[in-house]
Amino acid sequence: MNGSLTVITGCMFSGKTTELLRLLKRHTIARQFVQLFKPDTDTRYGRNKVVTHDRTWLKATVVSAKDPIHILDLIAIATTVVGIDEAQFFDLSIAMVCERMLSKEIDVIVAGLKQDSDGRLFGSMDKLLVMANFITNLTAVCVECGEEATMTQWRGNAKTEQVVIGGSDEYTAVCHKHYRRT
Repeated sequence: MNGSLTVITGCMFSGKTTELLRLLKRHTIARQFVQLFKPDTDTRYGRNKVVTHDRTWLKATVVSAKDPIHILDLIAIATTVVGIDEAQFFDLSIAMVCERMLSKEIDVIVAGLKQDSDGRLFGSMDKLLVMANFITNLTAVCVECGEEATMTQWRGNAKTEQVVIGGSDEYTAVCHKHYRRT
């Protein structure tokens, strides 16, 4: 594609990382050189790999969420496709990092939550969605009624920060009808 941005988004448990890994594996099969990055804040399943909730994984390079510009220093000359997981955790400069890769004709595939469990825009996902050539908006299944879930619901006590890393113990997917602001 030579410099396109694909953004995969949706609520938690919608399969964003699964879709990211699926697309990266396709590029690998097509003999393209792929690199995968993740923020240092995502420590749920292992340090140097991106792992889905069902434990599918690919090796990844960990980059400081506060300094995503470092990604540009880590891209190999042969790289044609870059994957970025949990993009919402990166500093707002992740959008500029993606723009620079696109200008070098590198295809970028980004996965991330577009909104947090309070329904607020998350990180620079809004900028990435505006820049995107392709958008995949995934849904999960509402744990309350089985309908399409588009919201991430916090299950714990009151949160004091936007970013609370967690899995199914802390979050769940719900439809608009069953969504409650925390």
